[in-house]
Amino acid sequence: YLLNGLLADTCHTVVDGGVIADDKKQLENTLRQAAADYDVIITTGGASVGDADYIKEILEQCGEITFWKIAVKPGKPLAFGKIGNCHFFGLPGNPLAVMVTYQQLVAPALQRLSGAPAAKPLRLTATCTSTLKKSPGRQEFQCGILTQDDGGKFFAASAGPQGSHRLSTVHKANCYIILPIDCKGVEAGAQVVVEPFSLFI
Repeated sequence: YLLNGLLADTCHTVVDGGVIADDKKQLENTLRQAAADYDVIITTGGASVGDADYIKEILEQCGEITFWKIAVKPGKPLAFGKIGNCHFFGLPGNPLAVMVTYQQLVAPALQRLSGAPAAKPLRLTATCTSTLKKSPGRQEFQCGILTQDDGGKFFAASAGPQGSHRLSTVHKANCYIILPIDCKGVEAGAQVVVEPFSLFI
């Protein structure tokens, strides 16, 4: 439902393929048929390293895989490749990871594939009012709450626990607080880059 909602705001024709069981042969047959019928396939789940995560293996057998993991949190297990002439995006299964990888990677790619230039997201500098924990090694998109005072200055606070399954945190947030790969955390009072979900804060 989340992915359908994100795609609903685009000009693309969307066909919901439903839920497919963790059965390798069934998944392979479904992807082969979809690749013959459509320009782009987007899946959620099955791109990690669990026993029933077949996406990478099937993509290697049926087509080509360009990359499988990215240095982004949430969203490390993300597969991209082609099955024939069909472009394939295999997103993670957790809701926040789906949201981040779709907005940051898939949506711009779909715009380019449609012949349009990829729109650049609005990013602002804000004063962080929370202490943010982070380990270096991945660019991190933390859910935040962005406000603006009467003088026009922006402030960003954490929206809550940052687990990729935390829908309550996503519900409260109105922006991403973007922390670079080498960042080791942020103290309150530091300047951070934020990306609002909407132009209206």
